[in-house]
Amino acid sequence: MIKFPDDFLWGAAASAPQTEGHSLLNGKSATTWDKWFEMNPEKFNQDQGPKDTSNTYEMYPEDVKNMKRIGMNSYRTSISWARLLPDGKTLNPEAVTFYRNYFQDMLDHGIEPIINLFHFDMPWWLMEKGGWENRESVTDFAYYAKTAFEQFGDLIHKWTTFNEPIVHIECGYLLGFHYPAIVDMKKAIQVGYHTLMAHVLAVQEFRKSQVKGKIGIILNVLPAYSRSDNPEDLQAKKNSDLLNTRSFLDPAVWGKVPDDLVALLKDNQLLPVVESGDKKLIHENTVDFIGINYYQPTRVQAPTNPSHPAQMPDDLYAPYDWPDKKINPYRGWEIYPQALYDIAIMMRDQYKNIPWYVSENGMGVADESRFKNNQGMIEDDYRIDFIKEHLEQLHKGMEAGSNCFGYHMWTFVDCWSWLNGYRNRYGFYSVDLDNDFKRTVKKSGLWFKQMTAQNGF
Repeated sequence: MIKFPDDFLWGAAASAPQTEGHSLLNGKSATTWDKWFEMNPEKFNQDQGPKDTSNTYEMYPEDVKNMKRIGMNSYRTSISWARLLPDGKTLNPEAVTFYRNYFQDMLDHGIEPIINLFHFDMPWWLMEKGGWENRESVTDFAYYAKTAFEQFGDLIHKWTTFNEPIVHIECGYLLGFHYPAIVDMKKAIQVGYHTLMAHVLAVQEFRKSQVKGKIGIILNVLPAYSRSDNPEDLQAKKNSDLLNTRSFLDPAVWGKVPDDLVALLKDNQLLPVVESGDKKLIHENTVDFIGINYYQPTRVQAPTNPSHPAQMPDDLYAPYDWPDKKINPYRGWEIYPQALYDIAIMMRDQYKNIPWYVSENGMGVADESRFKNNQGMIEDDYRIDFIKEHLEQLHKGMEAGSNCFGYHMWTFVDCWSWLNGYRNRYGFYSVDLDNDFKRTVKKSGLWFKQMTAQNGF
């Protein structure tokens, strides 16, 4: 039997925009998602926009009871910046009441809330000023973070600044999947740098606030595996790791942007505009822990005909299609649990063995109603197998001394997923969009309850 430590955090993760609903109600102002859906609803799966999502705003008391029912002792979600500070300055009292009640309800049920500040939901008032392209966003975010610590610091003792910052950079400024759907690597690097500085200033505000607790950041770490050991492929792996993993992980843990990343950006005329004093701020404001979202590895090879200076990331590393891969066909993502062991060892050996946890891991599947049994429960054995395989590798890494303190699934109840809407389902509970968002536990939820009760399997 595989056993985890007694105080291990078992839970799930979600975000405000993907679950709350009430997206333009109760004093909340618009985000880029609200506006984009208004402007281009055809981009969204089945016209599923951000308005209702999973209606957690109304249904959180039931959700919290359901968390307890399946053995969760922790839950990570986010605060909506546009709900808490609808114009960036004025506190929304309805938002304070909602979040305080929600967090207190979790605490009353023995569930530790881990609260994240930004999950791809840029307020529209800030987007109109240029969003993360504008250096003002850094101080705007620091003010929002300070406000959140003041309002909820007595309830929340684990905070994170950003979820997967690489994603809003890449999807918004390179790939066209998020608003403003710009394709410009130079802008993407600048947006990344301002995001890093916003994180740094939020950590500084946390230290100044003297709130009791710890602060971290959640990164999607996609360890790069090279096609071969030839020098060109290994260079591609190094470039991928520098841009996608070390760009945030090194400053967060070591307080320093990697010299090799600076050299790579300089060589490709991609260096961002910085301010004097930034380097010192980065150095002084490191984190207490790291959250790692892991779904799939990155497989890379040397690009065949790259532009120099690089116009796009694939001028620095090209995707490699590994012939032996196992695929989740609904997302097109490779399933490779061994990477979780490799991440554990990387954190142990390259990042001071800082405390870390798996902040997301999960499997999205389309048309899950196919798997309903006669009682109406979805028998998602594929999800149970997925969790087991990943926990085995995580446990192996912990046995080897890696300082991991928890495992969170994406997600607790089926949630809205940006342009994909509800196409793929990830939850321990299904959500019936045609029947008042009715929650029904899946087989994986019952398995999770049994597993957490014995702290292993």
